[in-house]
Amino acid sequence: MPLDPTSKQKSRYDILFEPLAIGPVTAKNRFYQVPHCNGGGYRDPSAVAEMRRVKAEGGWGVVFTEQVEIHQTSEISPFIELRLWDDKDMPMLAKMADAIHSHDALAGIELTYSGINGPNLYTKEVPLAPTAGPILTFTSDPVNARAMDKDDIRDVRRWYVNAAKRSKACGFDLICLYGAHGFGVIQHFLSRTTNKRDDEYGGSLENRSRFMKELVEDIRDAVGDTMGITIRLSLDEAFDELSFSNSEMRECIDMHSDLPDLWDLAHGTWEDCSATSRFKDEAAQEALISGIKDLTSRPVVGVGRFTSPDTMVRQIKSGLIDFIGAARPSIADPFLPKKVAENRFEDIRECIGCNICVTGDMTMSISRCTQNPSFMEEWRKGWHPEHMPTKGTSQSVLIVGSGPAGLEAARMLGGRGYDVAVAEASSDLGGRVAKERLLPNLSAWGRVMDYRLGQIEPMANVSIYRESHLTADDVLGFGFEHVCIATGAQWRRDGTARFVLIPVAIDADMPVFTPDDIMSGQMPSGHVVIYDDDHYYMGGVLAEKLRQNGCTVTLVTPVTMVSEWTVNTLEQEFIQKGLLDMGVEIITTHKIASVARDHVDVSCVYSGQIKSVAADAVLMVTARDGNDGLWQELKQRQDEWQGAGISSIKIIGDAAAPAPIAWATYAGHAYAMDMDEQAAGDEPAFRREVARLDPTPISSIRKA
Repeated sequence: MPLDPTSKQKSRYDILFEPLAIGPVTAKNRFYQVPHCNGGGYRDPSAVAEMRRVKAEGGWGVVFTEQVEIHQTSEISPFIELRLWDDKDMPMLAKMADAIHSHDALAGIELTYSGINGPNLYTKEVPLAPTAGPILTFTSDPVNARAMDKDDIRDVRRWYVNAAKRSKACGFDLICLYGAHGFGVIQHFLSRTTNKRDDEYGGSLENRSRFMKELVEDIRDAVGDTMGITIRLSLDEAFDELSFSNSEMRECIDMHSDLPDLWDLAHGTWEDCSATSRFKDEAAQEALISGIKDLTSRPVVGVGRFTSPDTMVRQIKSGLIDFIGAARPSIADPFLPKKVAENRFEDIRECIGCNICVTGDMTMSISRCTQNPSFMEEWRKGWHPEHMPTKGTSQSVLIVGSGPAGLEAARMLGGRGYDVAVAEASSDLGGRVAKERLLPNLSAWGRVMDYRLGQIEPMANVSIYRESHLTADDVLGFGFEHVCIATGAQWRRDGTARFVLIPVAIDADMPVFTPDDIMSGQMPSGHVVIYDDDHYYMGGVLAEKLRQNGCTVTLVTPVTMVSEWTVNTLEQEFIQKGLLDMGVEIITTHKIASVARDHVDVSCVYSGQIKSVAADAVLMVTARDGNDGLWQELKQRQDEWQGAGISSIKIIGDAAAPAPIAWATYAGHAYAMDMDEQAAGDEPAFRREVARLDPTPISSIRKA
């Protein structure tokens, strides 16, 4: 519930809950969920709408959609975003606006024409951009955009107006015109990198900002004084010497200070703006945004992965921004505003900045959150981030293992009212998270463990037992009704993973390490060859750690870049640049062939040619095996379960199938939510929407 305005008691956080006008509409507080993608888009509109509704319920004053494509001549397939091409797209967007309004939040829609970022792989239309050139996408599509002529520019302006009118009809209060992260045509006009025109839309900043000015004027004429119009710009494009720089951006705002009803300012590229906690701290854009409020009378919103209410207050009171913009923190905890209002700071699920949420969009799947397993499952599975069903008919559950899967299962089961015992074999809780948080720049990941332990601690019905290594006999003898095996996984040391499927020959005299060894304090020395066939963060992080420890490091990987999968978390370029700057030698497109006493033989994945790399030690960052021994033994003794009073034994998380931490917290959450629920059987365990068939005859389409 919001702070009671009649209360005599004052809080230093009251400033965050002041109403603030955005043109003709007023936000109830300063919590502003900026546009963010989610992997759902036009394919999963009800899931997306419910996700936004829950944020409104959680107290956000403004809740935006993701980017919404306004016309079929500019779409970014294969990525799945929302669309507003014609009236057929309106019902799903109206549903979202209604959902946001259900808890008195302002509903915002981000309208986007992607220009030189839109390859049109789905529509097969010719892309249009301010200046002709190759399409700039993550997937390097071999397509060029045609330069807009004056008629094209008028068309695009009209398409924006059509989308704005539809947005108004859908019930939205705010329109955001996307010109940030290099993704919107507004930025393409503003930047000399992508605008090389010699007419009134190119050259001087006044000319390059003409399209933006005309667009706002067109839309304001179309929607009247009923909707607020915001512009989202990059604080610093940071691409090359012709980029739209921070100084030029300030000049642009000064020139058009009162053009929009709000300036929405984001870091430069998406990689910079949504950098992981490994590479950017909270409020990282402070220097870039400082002083901009002096250039305009309009409110300013900025982002910075804000998780600390104290940082939020400082941002407002120091005059940096007017609204606390957030995407990832609103995903990790949709109820962050309410928890601040109610002084429940210990209940905030702080974003860890891992960018697993981003990977849902990048992989065209459905987004996850490491901290909030209910994200994008609010409609699909009926999961709520704060509310959980009451206990079913069972009473007791034994959880073996206190890693992220086990702790999430314990938190949820305890909250539902079950009697829960957690048995941890070691003296330390947290499993892999407790170890990985100690690696270079991964300390924020410890929040996964800290939040769950903090929630469990006051629960009298949850007991944790350390140094409790359980055997199958122990489990069968305890008498728990349900048993959850969450015993984690361990890294292999035989070289097998994706490119090498059978163990490689390893000389016994060569010291071979795994990430588990490094995290337990066993450190190699001298020249270490890291073989990375995992392709996520671990290989790069350990290369950094070994360099910090004085080792010479050569990192070998069978793919074309270091930590290849982190393209999906927007970190890859930071990882590879960092390792090169630290002096790590990188050998790509080579897989491990054999390990000798004093060197490693690696073979080119294309030619098979062998290369020898001298080494004093080898670190294998390859595959992980689930620690499923206890599960396997209990499975073999399934005929004893009923006599021991056991109704079910299930293996979850890394023990079942090693994956990123978000998969583990999801597994623990699902286990707890499914307790005493009827199994879905052979049907999907979640709701989905299936496109209806269009009854229009093909013959009538051809005639048209």
